[in-house]
Amino acid sequence: MIRLSVARARSVALGALIVVVCAVWLIPGAVAAFGRDGTVIENTEAVRARHAAERLGALSPDLVLAVSGDKETGRTAAQAAQAVSLALSGERGVRAVWSGGSREQPGLRSRDGAAVLVLARLTGSVHDREMAADRLVERARAAVPASKVQASGPSWTLGRVDDRIARDLLRAELLAAPVVLVLLLITYGSFVSALMPVVVAGVAVGCTIPLLGALARFVHISSFAVNAALAVGFGLAVDYTLFLLARYREELATGLPRSEALATALRTSGRSVVFSAASVTVCLAAVTVIPVPLVRALALAGAAVAVLSAVAALLLTPVCVVLLGPWCERGDPFRRWRRTRLGEGSRFWRRTAQVVTRRWAVAGGAVAVLLVLMAWPFAHVRLGITDHRVMPASSSVAAAGERVRADFAGAPEQVVTVVLSKPVPAQRLAGYERAVAGVAGVTGVRVAASLSSGGTVLTATAAPSVRAGSEKAAALIKGIRALPAPGPVLVGGRAAEVEDTLSAAKRALPWAVALLGAGLAILLGLFTRSVVAPFKALVVAVVSLGASLGAVVAVFQDGTARGVLGGFTVTGALDISLLLFTLAIALALSVDYEVFLLGRMREEYLRTGDNQVAVVEGIARTGRLMTSAALAVAISTAAMATSSVSVIKMIGAGVALAALVDAVLVRGVLVPAVMAALGPANWWLPARGRPRKRLSVPSGAT
Repeated sequence: MIRLSVARARSVALGALIVVVCAVWLIPGAVAAFGRDGTVIENTEAVRARHAAERLGALSPDLVLAVSGDKETGRTAAQAAQAVSLALSGERGVRAVWSGGSREQPGLRSRDGAAVLVLARLTGSVHDREMAADRLVERARAAVPASKVQASGPSWTLGRVDDRIARDLLRAELLAAPVVLVLLLITYGSFVSALMPVVVAGVAVGCTIPLLGALARFVHISSFAVNAALAVGFGLAVDYTLFLLARYREELATGLPRSEALATALRTSGRSVVFSAASVTVCLAAVTVIPVPLVRALALAGAAVAVLSAVAALLLTPVCVVLLGPWCERGDPFRRWRRTRLGEGSRFWRRTAQVVTRRWAVAGGAVAVLLVLMAWPFAHVRLGITDHRVMPASSSVAAAGERVRADFAGAPEQVVTVVLSKPVPAQRLAGYERAVAGVAGVTGVRVAASLSSGGTVLTATAAPSVRAGSEKAAALIKGIRALPAPGPVLVGGRAAEVEDTLSAAKRALPWAVALLGAGLAILLGLFTRSVVAPFKALVVAVVSLGASLGAVVAVFQDGTARGVLGGFTVTGALDISLLLFTLAIALALSVDYEVFLLGRMREEYLRTGDNQVAVVEGIARTGRLMTSAALAVAISTAAMATSSVSVIKMIGAGVALAALVDAVLVRGVLVPAVMAALGPANWWLPARGRPRKRLSVPSGAT
């Protein structure tokens, strides 16, 4: 296929243009197919409890409105809430409306009596409920124009978070693109070559959206997952094109004709691109065993954009080189300041590698200690699930969510639903109510719904300090489930859904790690044709990954130096879905750089048979390239840290830090130190033994 793209470059370019036009035309339909949320697992006891409670008549709200009174008109909060309830009852997409205006719902009135909650259960898909929530909030505010109406609840919060993320990521890419372009211009010394990776990345990202839209018709893929994956995919596509162009320019600098230089680049760096994309896909595919819908959506989106990035780079880069010819090297505005010609090895990285390989114990030990210190905070990581606090504290969504939780005893997120699926005698039911009320953290219990032939729903209200995802909430749910029940019982509510999701994810995590390790070991073994190198690469990758994740825990869980990133609400936990996605992408980048570095070192070892020469030359030939590639990814993802949504900050800052740490400290110092310590054992394969010296083979051969 690659030979065909070179032989028929014009046809391939025209075909690519047609594909891009079709992709742009399909994007609106694809976007409409994406789902929302997906943070909780659907087949848990908590979700079954929710469905059972709804069958018995106890509905969970999608929209929560805190309605205040108005002193000027003399309307009380209860009267305003009643007016809002009447206005919403006849609206399209509303299944049921209830409020604290009635005496039967005292928990829906604020402790100071200044506000009353109006709750609405909506119909349709998650997207339909989000659209309905927008319309209903406007309708509620129009019904009581003199009163204050604060909106919260899942449907309203999801819509606001998704809108903010979409705007922030668009701004981030607009900020990153020109900076990446300048970086590439410095790297390549040509406007044409600098534009090429950006164009290839744009094609890859643009074609990924319709593909994910098609997949969304069969599996859950959230719009958030698509936005996050595309931001990372842009950096991957730039990386792949960067590696191909750099090797082409290097071979061209040796005096090879353009056709031979391109062929060598595709044979060497092209092979690395294929294995790199495969490694990224393996990393992301492994986490799909985690049954959280958002985790799987992030993995599918990330794998799709990685594969398309590799395909676009391998097909379009040679086409551009063939069609543009000498223009790829012209117009270097930094020519007079360059100390070495483009295509030559880096003097700085060669000297660094020489020092490291001679004093590998000191250099490697110092970096290893630094990385372990960076990783230390990860030892106390706490996992959770996203809520309204991902938004800035000053936003209306976060303010409304915190007010409802703090001021209302019956706040929906503080309610634990206990469903007894069979009829229970009144005396035994009363005894069970008292037992539930005695669990630590429960402030009250009442019967929410009861059918003589169908069962009973109890609602236990938790104290404001018992927040879903916290240790107190986990203890409360376990305490209620441990009680002797007068029949079959299901325990649900937001706290139970979070606890069940985290428990299931933690149980699946070892399987994901095992699959990931096995998959990467096999791929790296095939790539390096060695037994030792893959396991060395995995160990080094884990150390590098631990350092990056430790920094993420210190900043986003503990709040250390959060002001540097513009400030955000510290929740004391990290969203499990997004942390796993950050982990997978960071590991994939680590393996990505390892693949290119090992590929170049292996070429040198096959040429000389000298491990130290192979390490030094491999670092010298790829050091500057690795740094540029890491900076491109870091800039693309660090721009995400400008978002006002804390989880987007976490992904952006985490991936950017991982790329820089891996390219500079790990690939620049730790890897050459470890490889110098292992010596020729790096390339050992039982069936082959140690390769003999082959000094007569040209430098560009594989």
